[in-house]
Amino acid sequence: MFKFKILYRDNQSLARLGIIITPRGVIPTPVFMPVGTQGSVKALLPELVAALGYKIILGNTYHLLLRPGPAVIEMAGGLHKFMHWKGLILTDSGGFQVYSLSGYRKITDEGILFRSHLDGSEYFLTPEVALDVQLKLNSDILMVLDVCIPYPASREETAKLTELTHRWAERSLNYWQGKGKGKALFGIIQGGMFEDLRKRSAQFIAEHPFDGLALGGLSVGEPMEIRNAMIEAAIPFLPEDKPRYLMGVGTPLDIVEAVIRGVDMFDCVLPTRNARRGSLFTSQGMISIKRSEYKEDFTPLDPECSCYTCRNYTKAYLRHLFLSKELLAYTLLSLHNLTYYGRIMQEIREAIRRGTIFELRDKLKELYEKQPQEEENGSN
Repeated sequence: MFKFKILYRDNQSLARLGIIITPRGVIPTPVFMPVGTQGSVKALLPELVAALGYKIILGNTYHLLLRPGPAVIEMAGGLHKFMHWKGLILTDSGGFQVYSLSGYRKITDEGILFRSHLDGSEYFLTPEVALDVQLKLNSDILMVLDVCIPYPASREETAKLTELTHRWAERSLNYWQGKGKGKALFGIIQGGMFEDLRKRSAQFIAEHPFDGLALGGLSVGEPMEIRNAMIEAAIPFLPEDKPRYLMGVGTPLDIVEAVIRGVDMFDCVLPTRNARRGSLFTSQGMISIKRSEYKEDFTPLDPECSCYTCRNYTKAYLRHLFLSKELLAYTLLSLHNLTYYGRIMQEIREAIRRGTIFELRDKLKELYEKQPQEEENGSN
């Protein structure tokens, strides 16, 4: 019911073109998944997201567990019906959000005790509970519960938490048997920023019958060079016939660097979060719509972009909306940034086919390396 097929391999790198085949549809890879944290890609109608060509989005187990609760969504017929999304949904396990949002958490062999960032109420998240919640959401692709390891972390702590992630992965598989008909379960590789621990974790997760493999615990503040080294350490141990998912990444340059190293799937809040803060991705680099120079600029955000925003609105008007805190600004800017990301993913797929992936990487380096991003990566 869930298959991954490689259509073409680049002969100069580990990049590959593929398709993910599911009962709900077919997804071309490499693929970027917009983040719909609480059952909504912020500021955009589901129809708009679909019209941009996106066939899969990410939902967040942590947030939906806290509000409105999995029972409500199950009663509604699952997350697809609840939010009126006809494409696929991948849900994360909630481990990253417990790590990044909860003011209190206690990790035990059994699971994670944490307090809600909303009202302080206590929850106990176990590998089994994480899957139960995602099954109630009726996700198409589910993630096992893992322990997101902070950066920096000692080798001793990293090894301990990686082994715990492995035990939880096995518990997840045991619990999964017979429960996920037509759905896919992905394992998560940890190992922190230690190459040998990354290799060990990749080998361990790859030896188990997961439908896909995810690289977790990255994009947590480490330099790009370290992240790329951790990807390179893990990839040789991962089977060719399963999709590889780099969680919470990232900028266009981050993505193409990972594609070159053999990664197929990505998610990140950057395009929509940056849009809500006035930071736009364009063919000429990043621009901040807040800048005074755009007050009387009646040109589009990006002369090479054909999105609805660029076809119909000027920088001057968008700046006015943003500074006036008009809600329309968030819709128009988010629409532009997601259009840009969709175009970048199409360019990546075309570059793999043409053998020009390194040229595309160099182009993105020139655009973005000298322009620090306003927002960090991450899937929340």
